[in-house]
Amino acid sequence: MLAAVTAAAALAGLAAVVTHERSGNGADRSATGDRTLTVATWNMCGVREWNCEGTGGEDAKRGRTERLAAESGARVLFLQETCAADVEAVRASLGASWHAEFRAYTWRGRDGRRTAVRCGAPGRGSAGYALLSAYPLSSVRAVPAPQPAVGVQRGILCAFVAAHDLTVCTAHLTPRGGDLAHPDREFRAGQLKALVDAVPERRTVYGGDLNVDPPGERNPLSRVWPDQPYGTHRECDGTPGPLRPARPTHVSHHKLDYLFTGLPVLGCRVSDTGVSDHRALLIRVDTGTG
Repeated sequence: MLAAVTAAAALAGLAAVVTHERSGNGADRSATGDRTLTVATWNMCGVREWNCEGTGGEDAKRGRTERLAAESGARVLFLQETCAADVEAVRASLGASWHAEFRAYTWRGRDGRRTAVRCGAPGRGSAGYALLSAYPLSSVRAVPAPQPAVGVQRGILCAFVAAHDLTVCTAHLTPRGGDLAHPDREFRAGQLKALVDAVPERRTVYGGDLNVDPPGERNPLSRVWPDQPYGTHRECDGTPGPLRPARPTHVSHHKLDYLFTGLPVLGCRVSDTGVSDHRALLIRVDTGTG
């Protein structure tokens, strides 16, 4: 999502799936004790005024989220631009063993007051970002990071998954022009630093909608990237380069969505959900190594 934002919100969606797989060795069996884990990140495009008018209805988006778990094997999901009611509905549908943590986006006005961004229609609750997990989540915390003085304040949410001895963090970073008082101010460098400082060197999966292209010669904003994501950790699609460019995750043909880990990567998929301007990104990791 690179467009300007407002404080209103609503959800939409269709149902179609096109999956491209770069690598992988069988289905994820983490729920049955196998030490592999599939983690997905997906911006659901649930805020209608954020260029999401034509992406469908809430039932389709909920159904597609459920299928990321039931059919794609994701046992931890990072969700952005979702609604509180949708997160709870999906969690309930997946079963009592599933857990969710939701945080609302806030709108900071010129008077300094903060209000939760609402999801428009009655009963939808706030718009925000969430962690959805088949395992209990502990040590849940919001990570402080620089935010716009006026406009939408997104965030970073981390938790510990004891079943896999793993720290997970979902993030939604501020796009360029996100501060209405200072449209030229850059926030992603500070936000990315806060994100990587919040995770351990090895036992982690983190990412989300980072609202920036991968670093490289063709990206004039490469300076916002700290060293750790591609130095200490590995991204789902690997290190971007001319011989192996990262696959786009947004309809604009940009890669905006990421999953990083310090664990061995067993597979990486990009899935066109058909109900968002973002594709879902899924990584399978080996959590049984040191």
